[in-house]
Amino acid sequence: MTHTKPLVLVDASSYLYRAFYAMPPLTNSQGLPTGAVYGVVNMVRKLLAEQEPAHIAMVFDAKGRTFRDDLYEQYKAHRPRMPDDLSVQIAPLHAIIHAMGLPLLLVDGVEADDVIGTLTCQATELGMSVQIYTGDKDLAQLVNAQVTLINTMNNSVLDPQGVIDKFGIPAERIIDYLALVGDSSDNIPGVPKVGPSTAVKWLKQYGTLDSIIEHAGEVGGKVGENLRAALAQLPIARALLTVKCDVPLDVTPLDLRPRLPDVETLRELYKKLEFKAWLAQTARKPAAPGAVVATETLAVETVTVTVAVYETIVTLTQLDAWLTGLTQVDLICFDIKTTSLDYMQAQIAGIAFALPTAPEGVSAAYIPLAHDCENTPQQLERALVLERLRPLLEDAQRTKLGHDIKFACHVLANHGIRLAGARFDTMLESYLLDSTATRHDLDSLALKYLDGRASSLAQIAGKGVRQLSFHQIAIDLASAHAAEQAALILRLHNVLWPQLSALENLQRLFTHMEMPLAGVLARIERNGVGVDRAMLHRQSAELAARMDELEQQAHVLAGQPFNLGSPLQIQEILYDKLGLPVLQKTPKGQPSTAESVLQELALDYPLPKLILEHRGLSKLKSTYTDSLPEQINPATARVHTCYHQAVTATGRLSSSNPNLQNIPIRSAAGRRIRQAFVAAPGY
Repeated sequence: MTHTKPLVLVDASSYLYRAFYAMPPLTNSQGLPTGAVYGVVNMVRKLLAEQEPAHIAMVFDAKGRTFRDDLYEQYKAHRPRMPDDLSVQIAPLHAIIHAMGLPLLLVDGVEADDVIGTLTCQATELGMSVQIYTGDKDLAQLVNAQVTLINTMNNSVLDPQGVIDKFGIPAERIIDYLALVGDSSDNIPGVPKVGPSTAVKWLKQYGTLDSIIEHAGEVGGKVGENLRAALAQLPIARALLTVKCDVPLDVTPLDLRPRLPDVETLRELYKKLEFKAWLAQTARKPAAPGAVVATETLAVETVTVTVAVYETIVTLTQLDAWLTGLTQVDLICFDIKTTSLDYMQAQIAGIAFALPTAPEGVSAAYIPLAHDCENTPQQLERALVLERLRPLLEDAQRTKLGHDIKFACHVLANHGIRLAGARFDTMLESYLLDSTATRHDLDSLALKYLDGRASSLAQIAGKGVRQLSFHQIAIDLASAHAAEQAALILRLHNVLWPQLSALENLQRLFTHMEMPLAGVLARIERNGVGVDRAMLHRQSAELAARMDELEQQAHVLAGQPFNLGSPLQIQEILYDKLGLPVLQKTPKGQPSTAESVLQELALDYPLPKLILEHRGLSKLKSTYTDSLPEQINPATARVHTCYHQAVTATGRLSSSNPNLQNIPIRSAAGRRIRQAFVAAPGY
């Protein structure tokens, strides 16, 4: 029997996790997280509107152990438990899917992949074609002439040729390929130090995993030793990675017909989750489940949040299409992701662009160029992409928009590109409109002006000492975040610029002073400032000697040794032992040793005066004479600070890394440190 429409199978658990990390952390007015529910349901609504499937199933992972846990005790053992903000969204998502009239499948003891695999095999035997909506590479093993994989996160489609283009091998060898390289996300070990290129080379040479195992003795070098050491675990890895296609199911592909939506239940769910745009649409009577109209806006409380369409650019065809689009717009909005936050060292990890689409819509794309993490898919060559982008970026007649455009100037300069036409910066737009605001980062501005949080970088990169650099983040997660950031910049500009341009004085200040100043500061920062390293070392030694003298004098006055850097010991000496008057107390009721208190005591007592001088010299030594030589850039032999335009409420600049504006000028020691800043010969 021939079926004209394909069976649509949605790997819903995969999309649930992706939506959770890609979407802004939306909540309703009761604090219930809703972002993941919105992301998945929005994808499903668009799928229904575009495909109008005759047969469809939403397949989720069931709770509890599976046969793979029994096969290998360490399977997925390193995965953290599901975040609470995600787990509470599963029940409402299931309820919405049921109310939409869509078949929902959870089967104990197996994973969603196995249910999808079983339905796929059954459907192909019935003569049906199958579309699997997933971001899971493991399911590429199911691809054949009747089966394609669709990833809505990057708009990619994998048919048999697409699998070869992506992995370098046909779909029937995917299991062998994955067994060799392993799968870190599922804690499945492969052959140590064997990556995609080696796995593909072996499979092309020997044909199958069994043949590779049979000829393992022929593989030389360290990689051959690793292969032979891993022989015992390769069959287990293959079994874990093989999608089970004979799961007993209560339904067949032909049973998976969508029903008419339960409109009243949908209304209650949308009302509870405060999906007001969708709630309004339920007042209309839909013709059929597949006829539900996809929307690009979500009303949260009383504010409409525009949802962008994101794309990951990994082919030259995609790149050329976006280049064509960028040449046809009046404003090029971009955002650069880097390997470092040090503007002199940072290299480009990827570039995101955003374009306006239909009214209030945004299309955004991310071009990964230097991501370096396990199982990283093929990326376009960075040098090639930058050369394609150079004419646009260096064209002064093409207006550019960014957020902290000065940083972008530096990073592009590190790759030999001189940015021109930079006329808008949402960070500076926000600063001029409200200079007293404490933060002008995209997350804060999205919350303030767009009434929705941006996706947190910490969610995909971590925090603290274990935080990943952007190029170390998996491309699918990085792409969703980067594209969203570019879309936010464009949307913020569309909100901020009309407000700014309505105020003639502020518009003039922005256009004629702040934006040109950004370029001037970039040149100043890049030039850097020369410092006399030897002079600073001498000054450090002199400061250390003077601090020793002061310490000895203080010990004599105190009648005992004590640590001049310890507020507690200073408190005990001044107030308990010497009985100096208590002029001020801390919030905990202890006598204060704050600088203002010591300055007042120093008018009448010698020890506080010595402590103050010691503190001042210690700060100069640690902040300047010791640290400045360490901050000299080895490539330029100069110090490169960062001047901030959008920090102070008064409009003055501030500097950091290092702060060059707080070197004392009233003290002799401070003036001497200033002498260590020297001009180059002839200047």
